[in-house]
Formats: sequence, C-alpha cells, structure tokens
Amino acid sequence: MNASAKFFDATTPIAFAGKDAANTHAFRWYDKDRIVHGRRLEDHLRFAVCYWHSLCWPGGDPFGGETFLRPWHHGTDAMAMARAKADIAFELFRLLDVPFFTFHDVDAAPEGNSLGESVANLNAIADVFEQKMASAKVRLLWGTANLFTHRRYMAGAATNPDPDVFTYAAGQVRAALEVTHRLGGQNYVLWGGREGYETLLNTDLKRELDQLGRFISLVVEHKHKIGFKGPLLIEPKPKEPTKHQYDFDVATCYGFLERYDLLKDVKLNIEQNHAILAGHSFHHEVALAEALGVFGSLDINRGDDLLGWDTDQFAMNVPELALVFHEILNRGGFTTGGLNFDAKIRRQSIDPDDLIHAHVGSMDACARAFLAAADMLDAGALTAPLATRYDGWAGPEGRAILGGQRSLADLADRAMGAGFDPQPRSGRQEYLESLVNRYV
Repeated sequence: MNASAKFFDATTPIAFAGKDAANTHAFRWYDKDRIVHGRRLEDHLRFAVCYWHSLCWPGGDPFGGETFLRPWHHGTDAMAMARAKADIAFELFRLLDVPFFTFHDVDAAPEGNSLGESVANLNAIADVFEQKMASAKVRLLWGTANLFTHRRYMAGAATNPDPDVFTYAAGQVRAALEVTHRLGGQNYVLWGGREGYETLLNTDLKRELDQLGRFISLVVEHKHKIGFKGPLLIEPKPKEPTKHQYDFDVATCYGFLERYDLLKDVKLNIEQNHAILAGHSFHHEVALAEALGVFGSLDINRGDDLLGWDTDQFAMNVPELALVFHEILNRGGFTTGGLNFDAKIRRQSIDPDDLIHAHVGSMDACARAFLAAADMLDAGALTAPLATRYDGWAGPEGRAILGGQRSLADLADRAMGAGFDPQPRSGRQEYLESLVNRYV
C-alpha cells in the first residue's frame, strides 16, 4: 500500500522564493544554501520532522475524538498501516526538503503481544526506513522509546516500584537505541514520560531517583558497547503527565546528571513549551544549558500563554526565537543536535497540506530569527554591552578574586579602605530591548 502520491496536493519540494513570493508553497526566508557564519543555513538549523505528532496524532483532545481521519490510522493489518504511514512520512520529508527526522518506537511500528514481537515489528519498519533512506536525502537526528503510553508504565518506567517494569523498559530502550544506531542516528533521546510522582504518600523519592540514575547508566554502558557515538539527550519537562516530573527543568537535570556521574555522556534536549510550563523563558533554559555545558538539541515549538498545558504549537514567535538562536550561535551552534518540530497542527487543520504549511511557516520563522541573530552577533549589538557590563571582572582585581588570589579578609580590608565607595551602573534594559527590535 503506497498512498503517498495521492495524499498531499503538493508534488514538488518546497523551494526558496524570497520574502515577497506569492506562491503559498514556498519559503520566504529559509534559503538553505545561504552562507551564514561560514555554514549553509540548512547546516546551521538542522531541521527535523517528528514522526509522532506529524503522522500519528489523530487530532483529538480531552473533549473530542479524532478529526484527521488519516488512512493509515484504521485497518486490520497493523504492519500494513505502519508501512503506509512510512510512505506518507518520507513523502512529507521529500516535499519539505528537510535533512532529518525523528521517531518514537511505538509510533513507527505497532506494539506486539510481547516485547519480542514489538522489537520484531520495530526492526521490520527499520528495514523500510533503511531502504527509503538509501535513495532519500533525509537522515535520522534521533530516536527514542515511548515509556509512558502503555498502562504498564502508569507508575513510571525506570522509577517504577516493580523491577519487572524497569526490566521491560530496559529491553524497549535497548531495541530503540540499536535501531537508532543502525539507521545512523546522531543522538538518542531519553524522554522521562511518567518518571515522576502523583503523591508523596506512596513515593520513595531517593529510591526512585537512584533507580533512574542506574537506568540511564545502563543505557550509557550499552551505548558504548555497541559503538554509538552520539550523546544521549534528556528532555526536561516539569509536569504533565505527572504532578512533578524528576526532569523538571535544566537546573534540575544538571543536578541529577552531576549526582549520578552522567555529565560526560548525557546532554539536554530543550523544548519551548516545557520551559514555559516550568516557569522559565525558552531563552533562559537554553542560556542555562549552554552555561552549564549540557546543551544538546531543541524541540522547536511554542505553548499557548493562556493555557497551562503542553499545546505543542508550531514555533512562529520570531523575537523569542532570535534570542535563543543568538545564544546558540554565540556558543558555536549545533554539533549533533538540531531543530525537531515536536509540534502538532491544530485539530481543525484537517487538510493534509496543512502539515506542509505548518512546517514551512515555522521553518521560515526560524530562518528569519536566525538571520536576525546572526546580524546582532555580527554587530555586537548584545555582546558588546554585555562585555562592558562585566569589564571589571576582566581587570586585574576581578581576575585575582576569581583566581583564588584574594581571601575574604583581603576583600573586606579593601572594602574598608578610605574612599572605597562603588556606585551602581544602569542595566539599560529598555535600551537593549529596543535594540533587539531593530533586528527582528
């Protein structure tokens, strides 16, 4: 079954046509071959289409069922439907001309009646992916295992009170990691799913954290055993589905990785919508991850400021994105990471080509923001005032303090000296905000 040729109205890959283009199937800002800071724009942004939201989500919500009625969502032969879904997926990748895609195991292939059957299904679909990738441009940014949907994981996977559930999850992750490695994936994501708690009345926090630390250590060990070179990525998320997730935000994840000696092999995959749910800005989470040396990749989407849950809308906020890309570009850009569209079209967007319009619009927003970030960086618009603000720490006394050459008593004696009276300087916030607006 191959429905790809008749599913989308579009038949030719989306191309760059300039910001004044009248064609609705065209990029206005995303010129993939444009050289910025010595690299092609495509190589900077490293866009990836995610398999689950784009191909698997039926358009339902807590108050209503599916609205999309995809042809591969219904049938009696689960593997035939999975192969049909793969046909549509690779047609979408071709039309969007993206360099990468991402997948969850159970979204790519159906779960069987046992772990062995599920793994066989996954490997069979991996065969399909491998065959399609042989003649396609698209490559795998990362894979992951879904350890949260099945009822066995209602109390978590690695943090489950039952060691048999922990063991089953280990088998599922091994299969997903090995398929990711086989397909040339550049990272592997460990999304916490239900690794958290609903109530402390039935939760042993230390035990569950130790279990999670051991589980990830096992994955690290297996990664090295099979020769997988990319980093493992944890995706911070503060709540939903559990009241409190153990991977709450960047700071929490960093503390966890440090405690369990995982910093060498594990980085973070940061999502805008999750940052907002944690009470932070997207900019804050990226900047902190960069500062702590744990930045890995991005799930690029946005949340609804009026709603308190993960709405996973396509990223369209150019000013917000520009500040994030300025942070990333200033630190050297992506290595193995990229921009994964962990985003859903709205349940009223029922036309197949709405999937294309959503990705094109967000890719353009990202490109426009990235170009603005590059311009700001080239002009020193933010970096120069920042350096000036901290210039005292670059002087001899500042270096001596940070270098351990001054004791507390030394500093106190200097502060007590005659005429020592430091004065505050303006933070110039409004000026800097208006400066950013000149670029975006």
